[in-house]
Amino acid sequence: MNIKEHSISIKENKMKIEFFLNNECVSVDANPMQSLLNTLRGNLKKTATKEGCGEGECGACSVLFNGQLVNACMMPTAQAEGANIMTLEGLRQTAKGQCVIDALLEAKGVQCGFCTPGMVLALYALLNGRSDPTQHPTEKEIRTAISGNLCRCTGYGMIIDAANIAATKGEGLW
Repeated sequence: MNIKEHSISIKENKMKIEFFLNNECVSVDANPMQSLLNTLRGNLKKTATKEGCGEGECGACSVLFNGQLVNACMMPTAQAEGANIMTLEGLRQTAKGQCVIDALLEAKGVQCGFCTPGMVLALYALLNGRSDPTQHPTEKEIRTAISGNLCRCTGYGMIIDAANIAATKGEGLW
């Protein structure tokens, strides 16, 4: 078998992968080594998750994977089997997710919008993962939480403000 034949057989190699996406059970036939990002966008039409760098450096492809923030561009779809994955489409249907979105809008932390889905998920993961939700995160904690997300428009100040707004307005949610 030559290289061309081998690459064609890999592309045709698909398997059924089942997982929970935005709290709904889904089943998709996909190449198990295809990135989760490509499966979400191409197969499942969840286009809020963006492809930025394709190397796990920009955070545009962030999703919550079993509650942890991950870069979907770096994860093979096969790893999703049985997992619980949340994208912006699902998160915005929750009170906590809407709280973060509203805070970003209030703080004017949204400009071009390309990084916004990843930022929403990163801020949500920060606020939802605190051991003491009555303590607001420090600026250093916020900067650390969003450090995997590149934004070329806002300068991050407004995003940090949004985290504080969401922590305050979301008291009782977190």
